[in-house]
This record gives sequence, structure tokens and C-alpha cells, in this order.
Amino acid sequence: MAEYDAVLVGSGINSLVAGAMLARGGWSVCVLERNDYLGGAIKTAEITQPGFRHDVFSGWHPLFVGSAAYAELGEDLRAQGLEYLNTTLPTGSVYPDGESAFLSTSQEDNVAELDRFADGDGAAWERVVSEFMPNADVAFGVMGTELWSPAGLRLALGAYRRMGARGALEFVGSGLSTCRDWLSDNFRSPRAHGLLAPWVLHTGLGPDAAASGFMTQVIAVALQMGGMPVPRGGGARLVDALVAVIRKNGGRCETGADVGKVLVSGGRAVGVLLRGGEAVMASGAVICNVTPTQLYTRLLEDGDVPSGLVRQARRFRYGRAGMQIHMALSEPPRWDGDERLGHAPMVHVTPGLDGVSRAVNEADRGLLPAEATVVCGQPLAVDPSRAPEGKGLLWIQLQELPSRPKGDAAGEIEIGDGVWTESLRERYADRIQSRLARHVPNLESALLERVVLSPADLQEANINLVGGDPYSGSLTLDQNFLWRPLAGQPSHRTPIAGLYHVGASTHPGPGLGGVSGTLVAKELLLPPIARRLLQRVPLAERVMRPRASGTARAPRGRA
Repeated sequence: MAEYDAVLVGSGINSLVAGAMLARGGWSVCVLERNDYLGGAIKTAEITQPGFRHDVFSGWHPLFVGSAAYAELGEDLRAQGLEYLNTTLPTGSVYPDGESAFLSTSQEDNVAELDRFADGDGAAWERVVSEFMPNADVAFGVMGTELWSPAGLRLALGAYRRMGARGALEFVGSGLSTCRDWLSDNFRSPRAHGLLAPWVLHTGLGPDAAASGFMTQVIAVALQMGGMPVPRGGGARLVDALVAVIRKNGGRCETGADVGKVLVSGGRAVGVLLRGGEAVMASGAVICNVTPTQLYTRLLEDGDVPSGLVRQARRFRYGRAGMQIHMALSEPPRWDGDERLGHAPMVHVTPGLDGVSRAVNEADRGLLPAEATVVCGQPLAVDPSRAPEGKGLLWIQLQELPSRPKGDAAGEIEIGDGVWTESLRERYADRIQSRLARHVPNLESALLERVVLSPADLQEANINLVGGDPYSGSLTLDQNFLWRPLAGQPSHRTPIAGLYHVGASTHPGPGLGGVSGTLVAKELLLPPIARRLLQRVPLAERVMRPRASGTARAPRGRA
């Protein structure tokens, strides 16, 4: 029976960030992963042909490079060989008529680009950025703070003091606006709308959802500020570096270790039980990188937590499904139109704002979209090392699919019983390939091999991607911000002392920023007295319910 200060269930980005920070802080750490590789949704593999290194799931790291985790761990990660590459032209959109628009890291260039389509849109971009920056710390703070906590209260009070009551109310109100309203209020050109609207899909929202305007603005400004960094050699280099930091500091990272149960004694998490029967004990914390459904209905037993919380976990909703298409090409893709299309690492093939909205609506109704937003990633535009010299590689993501299709909005594909079979997967991928080929004339002649992952394949690959939802839970307002993961448990603590919940299902949601892992690690690294005070009077528990029984004790050697 092994014993550690902290045991982490799952090896996604938040687990590895928390594990690395805790290990550097002197904790003994054990990361347990049920799959045969570490990294969760970060995986790099030669899944098409030898020499073509594909990021199988997630692929872009602007959130991590701008995160508190990288600020703290960056020197250690670079010492382990992690190197980030970047670009000054992070993204563009190409429209059905072949015209395209781009966003760069230069504000001057972005002003000129937007003015190409409508006089005044460049000035509108300058205004958007200038109005955002004075309160950027608040906007980014919302995405990087434990909202139901003293830190969240300090963030709110600081905003109130700076903006005043009316200003703070206006800030919150504008933050709940939709992407459609925000774009329409600020930009005249449909081309500007089509450049920015697809990015809201990367937050798990649609352009007509509450708070999608706030998220679009945050991403747009972040792209100008930070570009589109990726690790040289593939996303798994970040995983390798984090694992190396953990192991260098005495920690353990194990694959093929499927946790079946969190062990609870006296109202406190004391370890986990593997499905093979081995117990791994934790004297300080058990940190679970899972969905609420898994945590409260599979890993914990009846009676461990209030029945009302279990009912909420059972009702936790999962969002639209995704699909990944990977292509190995005999030569680089040759785009029709603007030559910049070949140099932008992320190109959205889209009819524009209404097209994104229509595809989201069709997917929400259970239909295969007739004209989906095609997220076409070109990693070689930033990192040529990922494919043999002179070859091409495409990373394609679709974010507007139903988990269980009921029909086809175009009326072309027979759905059958709604199960994502291999035939259905490939026929839908054919539709996407055909659309992309209209803009890349050499696509089909240069195609060496194509590998497609359907929503069913995504769920099979990662237990957190329920129904193929790449974001581990719908991000509608009642499951977002203050209410994520659950309205009855809106923080990374749980009712069980020493048990923490991290990952995409928790605030601030999906992405590779490692925020939830950072927040939990920083809390655990507080001096024991400060941590006990923090846990004794957290804001959420004072407002919502009495504290569960059990008193946290410090890990070995930290009293």
C-alpha cells in the first residue's frame, strides 16, 4: 500500500500542472492514468504515416503560454526541453466566395485589415482594444480566479471600487451579451463578423449564447497579444516536460492505473482504490480530474456526499460533440486566394456569423450541419518539424455535431439508428473534405492518408469526453462561471475534506491553461494554518450550506 501527500486521478493538463507545482513545493505526488499514455486530451502521434506527427486531440497552446502555470513553471519546463514557437499571423477566415480576412499580432495591421471591408471597422477595433485593456485584469481574472472564494470576492470588490456601482453593473451586463450582439454593435462588415465569430466555438458556446460576446472579445484580444504558440515537436512535449518536473522532484506518474473508487474515512478523502485492488493512500489531498458525473456517481459511494449533490451531478449536461480529421499530404496545401492563408496556423472555413449560428442550431437539434464551421489547423505554418520536408499536414476540428444524430440538415446522408458508425463517420468527413477542397485545389491529389475520429471515437479515447463533447460539459450559463461544475458545489473543493475537483468540467472550463490545477495547487501549498482558515470560511459554504464534517490535516512534514 503506497502512500503519498497527493494522489491525482487522471493525467490531463490540470493534473500535471497541479502535480508539478506540488512536487516542486516538496509534496510527494502520484498521478494515476487509466489510459496507456499521459496527457489526457494532449497526445501527439504518427497516426497517419511515419514522420507525420499529429496532435490527435487539442493542438494549440495560447492559453498555457499566457497562464499563471507557465509563469511559475516555465523555467523548469524549458530546462526539460520544452520550446514554444509562435507566429505573427495566428488566424484567418475564408468565405465561400474565396475572399478571406485575417487577425495578426499587430494592432496597426488589424486596423488596416478590418478597414479593407468597411470604413470605420479599424477604428472600432482600436476602440474595442482600448476599452478592454484598462479592465483586462478583471476580465482575465474572472477566468483565472476561484470565484466562490475570498479571492473571488476581492476581485469583485476591486472591480466595484474601480468602476463604481453603475460601471460594475454595466461590465457584468456587457459580459453576458451574445457574440452576435457584440459583433453587430461594434463592426459593420460581415467579414469582420466571420473572422471573429468562429472563435466562440472554441469556448464551447455558440454565437447566440449568453456570455459568448465576452468570450469572443477575450479571445480576440488574447490572439493579438499572444499569437498562436505551439511546442516544437507537438503538444506532447508539454506533457513530457511536466511529467519530467514531477519525476525530477520525486513524484510518480503511472499509466494503466484505472481508479475505481475514492476512499473516504471520517468525512475525509484518504486515498483511492484501483480496479486491480491496489490502494494508493493520500495524506494531504486527492485531486480528481474527472466529470461531476464520474466523481459523484462512480468514484464516491452513496452517503459520502449529500444526496442533492448526487442528483445535480446526474443532471449535469454535456454539450455538442466534436470530430477530428487528420490528413497527411504529399505537398503543402495550396490555397486559392490570399497567399496568407497558407501561413496562418488556424483558418476557419465559414460562411460567416449566420453560418456559425445555423450550424450550431442544427447540431443542437440533432442534425448533421449542412455547412459546418471547418477549423483547419496548419501546424507546419509554425513548426515545420512535424512532417517530412516538403510534405503537408492538416489538423481539422469540427465543433458543431450531435452526439447522437437524428438526421442530416442537407438531406444527403442516411443516419440510420443515430450511432456514429465507421460508415457515418467517413461519409460526413467526405463532406468536409469536399468543402475544403474548393479552397485547396491540390487537397485531394496530395492526400496520402486520412484518419477521422468521430464523437464515439473521442469518448472511447477519453472517458471525460462524454458523447464526444470535447469540453467535458455544456457551458450554458447555468453550468458556467459561478455555477461550474454544479450550482450546489461551485468551486474546486468538494464536501469531503481533502478531495478536490479539477479539469474542463470545473471553472474556468475547457482549454489548456491549467487554471484549475494551478488554483488547487496554490491552495494546498499555503501554510497549514492559512489553508485551514480558508477552508473553514469559504464564501460559497457561508452563503449556500453548512460545512461538511471533517477537518483537513497537513501532509506529512507540513504541520
